[in-house]
Amino acid sequence: MSWSNRFPDSIALPAGGKLATLKDADAYITKLPKTTQATKEWQNATHVLIQAADHGDPIEFARLGMMQALWPKGTPVYHSVDKDPKWRNRTKLVRDR
Repeated sequence: MSWSNRFPDSIALPAGGKLATLKDADAYITKLPKTTQATKEWQNATHVLIQAADHGDPIEFARLGMMQALWPKGTPVYHSVDKDPKWRNRTKLVRDR
């Protein structure tokens, strides 16, 4: 494999533009600020990119790593039934009256 290999589907960037090859993705990552590059999402994207280019790992893994770094998931919000207002003021059952 090499850095000139193309992604199966190009990756659309949030600010416009596309990443078509592994080399494009590498150039995009190296232009990011060092603090951004140090986050776990970008470290993972860099790792799978290198694995795909130098060691022949599937290019789709590199694409997925880039997608996860570009659009990270937010903090999960857990919705508790105990805190849901529609259940807070429920009426008692007939047998409990």
